[in-house]
Amino acid sequence: MAQVLEFRLPDLGEGLTEALIVRWLVEVGEVVAVDQPVVEVETAKAMVDVPCPYGGVVTARFGEEGTELPVGSPLVTVAVGTPAHPDPAGDAAEGSGNVLVGYGTSEAPARRRRVRREQAAPAAPAALEGTAGQAPAPAPGRVDGPVPVISPLVRRLARENGLDLRELAGSGPDGLILRADVERALHAGAATRTESPAPAPAPVPAAHPAAVTAATEGTRVPLKGIRGAVADKLSRSRREIPDATCWVDADATELMRARAHMNAGGAAKVSLLALLARICTAALARHPDLNSTVDLEAREIVRLDRVHLGFAAQTERGLVVPVVRDAHSRNAEGLGAEIARLTESARTGTLTPAELTGGTFTLNNYGVFGVDGSTPIINHPEAAMLGVGRIVPKPWVHEGELAVRQVVQLSLTFDHRVCDGGTAGGFLRYVADCVEQPAVLLRSL
Repeated sequence: MAQVLEFRLPDLGEGLTEALIVRWLVEVGEVVAVDQPVVEVETAKAMVDVPCPYGGVVTARFGEEGTELPVGSPLVTVAVGTPAHPDPAGDAAEGSGNVLVGYGTSEAPARRRRVRREQAAPAAPAALEGTAGQAPAPAPGRVDGPVPVISPLVRRLARENGLDLRELAGSGPDGLILRADVERALHAGAATRTESPAPAPAPVPAAHPAAVTAATEGTRVPLKGIRGAVADKLSRSRREIPDATCWVDADATELMRARAHMNAGGAAKVSLLALLARICTAALARHPDLNSTVDLEAREIVRLDRVHLGFAAQTERGLVVPVVRDAHSRNAEGLGAEIARLTESARTGTLTPAELTGGTFTLNNYGVFGVDGSTPIINHPEAAMLGVGRIVPKPWVHEGELAVRQVVQLSLTFDHRVCDGGTAGGFLRYVADCVEQPAVLLRSL
């Protein structure tokens, strides 16, 4: 007797709550092996092939290509142990050992269980419609089992406002509680606490139909995928981080000359970004306050022991920030090799979520866009970002005489909670000194 198992979209890491189906890798009726990729999805961070932990015959697929699914939604159902198609892995019902982040393959997590199915889905075997002895759905208005919440932001919003999520009925797929449900409940609670109704607003003249039409015309672009993730992260950074920016012009002539000498031989070429990254790690060693994060709940500054250096990279899919792990332990050549590898992966869309998260400090070379300066938004939850403008010939007083030199503007945006202007200025001045006189960096090695 075949056993039909349902595989749901797993948590792909770092709090991601949905993914876009890019391409199905299997067809209904096809035999799949344990841990065989069945679908290619795009998250807010990377393209990911999702492996199925069961082996057998695919009996249904859920979602068309181009559809966005929340974490926990069904992806495929697999008939395991059919006589015509024995399980390719022997006993796939036990699940594979390839456990995805947030998804146990031996048993579906309790928090993923659905109360009822409200979305239309492809036809599936009768075994999926119900199970003998299954507990009835809880009464509306009260969740007796695990609360159907995926987003940590939703949980935090409810916790900070003293709202019991068990009292809510979610409006999302399968009763999933969304942020809109929490906000609606908070607004309703505020209304019931109001002792007297607010005075009616004064009548406003109706807008002219032409004005209404003009206000609604245009192309609407959904805030989802990478663009949505960037919007959420930048908005959170602006809400939580009291940032400040300082900047300085520096003469980069000697740095450019040193790079030319380094690349004159037959060794691997060292990029300018790699040299700037090495300067950053040396500056962070002298000013560790800027390699930190703020724990709001504990009201503590957490100074981090390792430098995971992020660098901004513009791709066809949008802005991404790949992370060089343990950048403090790499020399300029090693930094350059890793930056080149991550940049190529960013261009091809093959960066993994792990390569896009966990940064402790960001280097932003916006000079490649032909601009001199910027006041970038800090990459939450980091504490600082170094910005580098274009390097261009400018008049400069060098050794007491006016000369044309290669000048760059450096800017540092920092979290004013972790340090004051003296520390930030000291960091930026050290970076500028290394740019102007690369020999300064040698003294710190």
